[in-house]
Parts: sequence; structure tokens; C-alpha cells
Amino acid sequence: MTSHSSPMIMAEVEDPIANMIQPQPPYTGQIFQPTQTFTPTTSQPFYGNSFEDEPPLLEELGINFDHIWQKTLTVLHPLKVADGSIMNETDLAGPMVFCLAFGATLLLAGKIQFGYVYGISAIGCLGMFCLLNLMSMTGVSFGCVASVLGYCLLPMILLSSFAVIFSLQGMVGIILTAGIIGWCSFSASKIFISALAMEGQQLLVAYPCALLYGVFALISVF
Repeated sequence: MTSHSSPMIMAEVEDPIANMIQPQPPYTGQIFQPTQTFTPTTSQPFYGNSFEDEPPLLEELGINFDHIWQKTLTVLHPLKVADGSIMNETDLAGPMVFCLAFGATLLLAGKIQFGYVYGISAIGCLGMFCLLNLMSMTGVSFGCVASVLGYCLLPMILLSSFAVIFSLQGMVGIILTAGIIGWCSFSASKIFISALAMEGQQLLVAYPCALLYGVFALISVF
């Protein structure tokens, strides 16, 4: 009885172990690839897919020839009403050209004064910036002040051009110089009054402008 029961007990012990070992499936050569949970979206360019959709280079630099021409006409025509929306822009392309032209005409007269031109311009713009911010209710940026004063330097270029051919140290030169100073200061004050809504204060603004352009006139005459 004992001899017959021992093989049966061993078979019962071995059967659970055989059931736990599962046969491995044969390798078929396939590599597991994870499923994609999102769909990639193509990035949209800022200006479009072609160069035709990009803005012009002058527009990116803030140079508008139409506004430059309108500001120049406003300075050349002192009685013309200034457009405050255009004059309140920070446009330094025209003033830089006018400063270079003023220095070039002085150079033709034998006066190398580029350093004085830019130094006096910087000090004058800083002084007018502080003064206009104290006088106006809305305030003004330094770039706007530099832009207006630079555009109104245009009549002074005419004075320095006359100094290349004629002497301005006589009575005619004094009268012409005084007229140019009044022209520049009246144009600048008119633009400031229109841009900053400072009605009734044009004479108060024109006086410091006349002092600034008077220094440029002294450089042109002497």
C-alpha cells in the first residue's frame, strides 16, 4: 500500500510546478512600437508662408515717407495747421538727415562743427523735454521732442547755405538771421501746441525754442 501511494504523491507534487511554467511563444522578429497619443500640429509662421506676407523693411523700422513729407511741409509753411496725430510720432529719420545737412553746409563754409551741432541738439532736446512735461497735462516723450526740434531745423539749413556764398555779419545778415530764428521757433511751438493740446501757450513755448535755434544761428553766422 505504501509503495503504490508514494508515486502518486510525487505526481501530485510535480503537477503544480509544471502548471506554473508556461511555454514561451516563439520569437517572430517583431519590435514593440508604442501607440501615438497625440497628433503633431504644424507651427504657423508669424508673417505667413511666403515673403509676400512680410511687412516692408521701412515699415518695421518706423520710417514713413508720407509722414516725413507732411512734417517737412508743415515746417516750411508756418501758417499751415499741424496734424497733431502725425506730429506726435517718434520719427528720427528726418531730423538725422537735417542735422547732417546742417553740418554739411557748415563744412562747406569752412566750419567743422558736427560735434557742436549734435551736442547742442542733445542738450536742447533734454531742456525742452523737461519744460514741456512741466507745462503740458498729457506729457511728451523725449523722442517726440527730438523729432519736432529736428524737423524745425530745416530753415536753419537755408541760413547756413546762404552763409556759404554771402557773409551774414552785416545788417542784411542780422535781419535774415532773426527771421530764420523766428521761423524755426514759430514752427516748433506750433507743432508742440497742436500735438500736446496746449492752447494759448504758444509764446511760452516759442521763447525757449528761439533760444535754442539762436545758438545754431550763431554757429552759422560766426
